[in-house]
Amino acid sequence: MADLQYVLESEVNTARLGILKTPHGSVETPVFMPVGTQGAVKSLFPRDVWETGTRIILSNAYHLYLRPGPSVVEKAGGLHAFMGWPGAILTDSGGFQILSLGHLVSISDQEAVFRSHIDGSLVRFSPEDSVRAQVSIGADIIMCLDQCTPYPISRDLAKDAVRRTILWAKRSRQIEIPDKQALFGIVQGSTYPDLRKECAIELAALDFPGYAIGGLSVGEPKEEFYEVLAQTVQYLPKDRPRYLMGVGHPVDLIEGVLAGVDMFDCVLPTRNARHGRAFTFQGPLNLRNARFTYDFGPLEEGCDCPTCAGFSRAYIRHLFVAGESLAWTLLSVHNLRFFQRFMARLRESLKAGTVQSFREEIERLYPV
Repeated sequence: MADLQYVLESEVNTARLGILKTPHGSVETPVFMPVGTQGAVKSLFPRDVWETGTRIILSNAYHLYLRPGPSVVEKAGGLHAFMGWPGAILTDSGGFQILSLGHLVSISDQEAVFRSHIDGSLVRFSPEDSVRAQVSIGADIIMCLDQCTPYPISRDLAKDAVRRTILWAKRSRQIEIPDKQALFGIVQGSTYPDLRKECAIELAALDFPGYAIGGLSVGEPKEEFYEVLAQTVQYLPKDRPRYLMGVGHPVDLIEGVLAGVDMFDCVLPTRNARHGRAFTFQGPLNLRNARFTYDFGPLEEGCDCPTCAGFSRAYIRHLFVAGESLAWTLLSVHNLRFFQRFMARLRESLKAGTVQSFREEIERLYPV
């Protein structure tokens, strides 16, 4: 049995508060995981990420499989040692790349065949290849290879993707996983509630240590997204962690938590930082805007991040105008700290019974 443990501490209607215990430390849930696709959160030292309050990050097995290769990471002592990260790591399986690199991929029940986006070479990636690569990489939480579908998609194609996702999950479950690692199954089914139900029930029967919900927030209307999510969660085991993949808009995080989700990941805070956008509890700021030229205050009063403690809006704007990459670092640190403060406030609002007013406040500042 995997060393990973999920402790459900309390419930507020369908929302949950808990602790995710991993071989690399415990994590309060609901939790937001920053993305370090290739073994690095862009422009940041691992200690910078740690100091934002982050205790678990995500990397991508497909990208690490291509470069530098699982054998390199394994010989380095695993991904934690290779990248110098003391906390927990989750690796995605490469399933999303089946969607995002669609023009470079062909899929059969046996495997996905890619043309490498790096050099065009042919890459065969089966569910067994994906799991074994992640075992070699050494992440705490690893994911089954799944078939993530776009929106919109016909029911027949969505049903076939569910069938293949279940088939691949069953094959993945046959692979021996070290106790220090936990394998999650991924629920697919697009926006078809009955397909989501079928997939969730089939995966629950395989007794995974945790479950992810994939293939949402890929272009479907928000109300449909929220409705399908809520319907799907009810078929997942209550004693296992639930992970909504690729979701990070503040309102979406609240909706996901209210539906009963425990874990989230997204590139939003760091990608927005590289484009000059800061998240604050007064609303977003575009630091490229000329109105900040003489603004010598911090990004956000009351924020305890190093950026707000030592640098002004005017200085950060200057860095963007001058093309200095330090701008990315300073805004990334602040944005990751914002997301950790946001999740802490969300957890506290659940405990205090004020989550609906918190949701209204955030929706006003960050409308979907």
